[in-house]
Amino acid sequence: MNDRPTSGAPVPNGPVWHEPAVPRDRRWTHHRLHGATVWLTGLSGSGKSTIADALSRSLLEVSVLAYVLDADNLRHGLNANLGYSDGDRSENVRRVGEVARLFADAGIVAIVPIISPFAGDRSRVRVAHEGTGLDFIEVFVDTSLAECERRDTKGLYAKVRRGEIRGVSGVDAPYERPTTPDLVVAHNGETVSESVNRVLHHLRQLGVFGTASN
Repeated sequence: MNDRPTSGAPVPNGPVWHEPAVPRDRRWTHHRLHGATVWLTGLSGSGKSTIADALSRSLLEVSVLAYVLDADNLRHGLNANLGYSDGDRSENVRRVGEVARLFADAGIVAIVPIISPFAGDRSRVRVAHEGTGLDFIEVFVDTSLAECERRDTKGLYAKVRRGEIRGVSGVDAPYERPTTPDLVVAHNGETVSESVNRVLHHLRQLGVFGTASN
């Protein structure tokens, strides 16, 4: 199992990759782990964080080690120097994706609720995972803009409509909907519980825990 990242060419006279003394397959087998990343993308207020938290609770109940990498929380530390320009949004996604990949490599199910508005950025995170043999599940939380505005959990939509702020994805900043996500949830009246159960089923099929029985 290849642990080495494959995104980007080697830098001349740059750092040399150090292969771990204990490879991933031995760590996972010894500790009975199977890491993966569940990447929840969607508009602000779509329900990404709600689904992420419910998923983490469900995984805890079946003794699967999981951790929610909340994008807003990471902006208090790791990404505190980033703003909301297109370039900063892309760098934010890159950094969060690298952290998620490390968590997945360690054997943890990394759950990432993040708008990640650009398809190219999400694709690069997938390539970074799959290039090292890690499972990456893109979950599109397909809640309509109208419903997200109705909820307006952070008050962003009201502010942008009043002209107080700019750069809200899906309103006056782009949001590129996934065209081939692994799962689409939260649409056609689907409940949080139903969405979580479908993600769990997908993880079970990948062998993250148990076997696919239904």
